[in-house]
Amino acid sequence: MRVERLVTSGTFSLDGGTWEVDNNVWLLGDDDQVLVVDAAHDADAIATAVGDRRVVGIACTHAHDDHVNAAPELAARTGGPVLLHPDDEVLWKLAHRSAAPDRSLANGQIIRVGDSAVHVLHTPGHAPGAVCLYVPELDALFSGDTLFQGGPGATGRSYSDFPTIIASISRTLLTLPAETVVHTGHGDDTSIGAEAPHLEDWIRRGH
Repeated sequence: MRVERLVTSGTFSLDGGTWEVDNNVWLLGDDDQVLVVDAAHDADAIATAVGDRRVVGIACTHAHDDHVNAAPELAARTGGPVLLHPDDEVLWKLAHRSAAPDRSLANGQIIRVGDSAVHVLHTPGHAPGAVCLYVPELDALFSGDTLFQGGPGATGRSYSDFPTIIASISRTLLTLPAETVVHTGHGDDTSIGAEAPHLEDWIRRGH
C-alpha cells in the first residue's frame, strides 16, 4: 500500500469571492485498487494517475468546490462511488446542482483498500461534514482542510466555526500517535507530534 500525491490547480468560490488555489489530491492504494481523496479541479490528471486500477471510492474530506469539482466526472470515468458526509450536502449543492454523492460517510466507518483499513473521523469546523481519514498501519492521516502545518483550517466563511474545529482537532486528531504523518488538503505534510504543542497558541490567536 502506498500514498501518492497529485497537485491540481483551479479556484475556490464561496460567499461571493473566488480565489486561485492549489489542491493536494491523494491516492491510497496498490497496483490493483485505489482510494482517491478529494477529486480537485482536473479529472483528466487524476484519471491518468489512477491508471487501470479499480477506484474503490472517491472520498471527499468536505464539499468546498475546490475539493469536489472534479468528483462527478471522475466517478463517471472510473466507476468509483463519490463518498461524502451528509452534513456537507449544503456545500455540495453549491458546487453541483444536478449531480449527487453516491454514498454517505459516517464517523467510525471503515473503508477497505486492499489489506488496509481507512478509518473515517468526523471532524467538523472548517465545514459541517468535514472528515479526516486515518490509516493506522501507515501512520497516515488525510486531514483535508481540518489541520495544516501551522494550525487549523480557515473558519471565517459560511458553515464554518472556530470552536468546533478546535474541538475536532483536540479531541479527535491530537489523540492520534505523535508519529502520524498528516497529509493535508493544501501545502506540505506535517505530523501530529509537530502540531500538538501549539494548540493553546491557536486558541489564543483565534484562528
